[in-house]
Amino acid sequence: MTTERLLPVNGVELCVQTFGDPAAPVLLLIGGAEASMDWWDDELCERLASGGRHVVRYDTRDTGRSTTFPPGAPPYDADALLGDAVGLLDALGAQAAHLVGISMGGGLAQRLAVHHPARVASLTLIATSPAGPGGPGRPDLPPMSAELAARFAEGGDEPPDWADREAVIAYYVRGEHTYAGTLPVDEQRIRRIAGRAWDRSASPASAQNHWQIEGGEPVRARLGEIAAPTLVLHGTADPLFPYGHGEALAREIPGARLVPLDGMGHQMPPPEVWDTVVAEILAISGPRPSPSGTSRQQAGDVGVRREVRP
Repeated sequence: MTTERLLPVNGVELCVQTFGDPAAPVLLLIGGAEASMDWWDDELCERLASGGRHVVRYDTRDTGRSTTFPPGAPPYDADALLGDAVGLLDALGAQAAHLVGISMGGGLAQRLAVHHPARVASLTLIATSPAGPGGPGRPDLPPMSAELAARFAEGGDEPPDWADREAVIAYYVRGEHTYAGTLPVDEQRIRRIAGRAWDRSASPASAQNHWQIEGGEPVRARLGEIAAPTLVLHGTADPLFPYGHGEALAREIPGARLVPLDGMGHQMPPPEVWDTVVAEILAISGPRPSPSGTSRQQAGDVGVRREVRP
């Protein structure tokens, strides 16, 4: 594992950390809304790297040590977050990467695969959706659970005092219980991650800006254009994007493989499912047979260019 470093990307600085051999195929982890890189667990990253991948995790703008903006006034839109992911590949000298996106990050990964197909060697989508939960014009997608809908109707969880470390940790622990599936919540683990995220953040409250940004052209109608090998990992007990959302992605992206994660909710994969998650991601991002039938590294399976070593 390398130390964190700041890279200039699209007029902001993104904090990046890498695991594994810099010459190995790049695996770019794209987090969900308001989530710093800390939520990609160290051990999970190390297990992926030990499979021969150069794993890259980063703080999206307004999280962690990346550039932050005043809470409540984000001067950017969803397209900027997409541009950040592409710009990060440029900054790393990566011609293409194997993308792993979760929730909002899964939406960004879908858009990147549609608009920048040459940059995507493979696509892994976790706990995400082709269009969002139910609603007008989307009757084929199941709505969020009745319990979660009722919680939203009541106003959801009251935001904490973002300057109070313990209050923020408790807020994220409550959130984990809200979105978890049937697997038990390891509160000590969530407290550790949330505490580290708070410690690393220049402005913990700014992460809430992700809920206020707009923009981002829907790409559901273009999912059939995605040519990259695609893996869909979806919790069977996801209360926000029920399992039907994962099924829809697998139907609409040609050749996509759908793998259920038993008992997982709308959350970062907990350790109980890591064996499956790691094996499946390494499989989708591995070398594939060439048209001639001989095994080789495909053009998409490039790592960082030799002259640029993170």
